[in-house]
Amino acid sequence: MILRVARFRLVALVLIGVLPLAAWAQVVSPEQPAAPSLAAQMGQLTQATTGAAAVPASGATRDPLRLSINLEGAEQPAQLSVGVQIVLLMTLLSVAPSLVLLMTSFARIVIVLGFVRTALGVPSAPSNQIIVGLALFLTFFIMGPVIEKVNGEALQPYFKGEITSVEALDRATTPLKDFMLKQTRTRDLEYFLQLGGYGPTAVKDLPMRVVIPAFVISELQTAFQMGFLLFLPFLIIDFLVASTLMALGMMMMPPNVVSLPFKLLLFVLVDGWHLIVKSLVQSFVF
Repeated sequence: MILRVARFRLVALVLIGVLPLAAWAQVVSPEQPAAPSLAAQMGQLTQATTGAAAVPASGATRDPLRLSINLEGAEQPAQLSVGVQIVLLMTLLSVAPSLVLLMTSFARIVIVLGFVRTALGVPSAPSNQIIVGLALFLTFFIMGPVIEKVNGEALQPYFKGEITSVEALDRATTPLKDFMLKQTRTRDLEYFLQLGGYGPTAVKDLPMRVVIPAFVISELQTAFQMGFLLFLPFLIIDFLVASTLMALGMMMMPPNVVSLPFKLLLFVLVDGWHLIVKSLVQSFVF
């Protein structure tokens, strides 16, 4: 019995050792090709790369990438690059509010409308939004001929490709400069010419760095003169009301409370807004 058990264990040990060996021999048997060596793989990769590079050289189907830099001749008009034009456009948009304030009729209109509100004695009616909006639309109305001239002489030819961007900018500034010069006093122009160190200069050759500040100073002067004239009738009403209250012995009654209805009544009877807008539009020289 002991001998049979020993034989059974011996057969089991042999089977356990032989089966893995047979499986390993089947995996690495010469019937299946072994993995190529590292040198063989590198050789195949080099051959494939050389073959792929040789296909376009022998007149293949795909065009190679090319970098082309063209220089136009003297007969071609000079143009600013797209990047420079975008930068100039963004700069123009950032300073557009300043251009509207200082190079159009906006400054005079908004100052005069502010004086009207102060002279009436109602600091909150009309509101700032209404005054600025009215001044803005009046500015567009007054500057309409100038805008149409800029569009016809500069923008449309540039969009059609008839002129360059530099020439379009020169044409656009000419009508605007003519408008500003017609509203500017000669004294202010001479003053800024002297400050800038310019000699005797023709009107058409005046630089914008001289025209713009002279125009702004002239607009402020004209707006304050119109404001003074607007204050006179309302000042007379305040004086008459104050004198009447003093004669009646009503010292504690504020004159503004009594004079405000009379000023509003006078302003409505004479159609004040129509007169003011009409005077503002006619005050500009075209």
